[in-house]
Amino acid sequence: MRPDVFKQPVTIFVGLGFPAEVRTVMEAYRHLDEWPAMLRDAAHSVALKACAAALRGEIEAETARGLFLAFAEKHDLLAPEKTAVTSARVAQRGSARASSADLES
Repeated sequence: MRPDVFKQPVTIFVGLGFPAEVRTVMEAYRHLDEWPAMLRDAAHSVALKACAAALRGEIEAETARGLFLAFAEKHDLLAPEKTAVTSARVAQRGSARASSADLES
């Protein structure tokens, strides 16, 4: 595995709310680099610097991932994981079936 690949991707919303998986330090760096200048803050600066350091081999990719994740979380960019969404839908169906069964009793 390449040294800049995350062990687990970070799924964020991009554009008009489309989920995108960020799998590498370079992808995270690109998202941060494209972030509008007027919205940049300390979390952005730290994450961008961490990604740059990881690309130079100065820190681990997972350290940069953690800081990118914190940036994405702060700015409400995180998309729910597919398994979490699927599990929630299955649970909703199960509770809907149970409710209809209660009504029939």
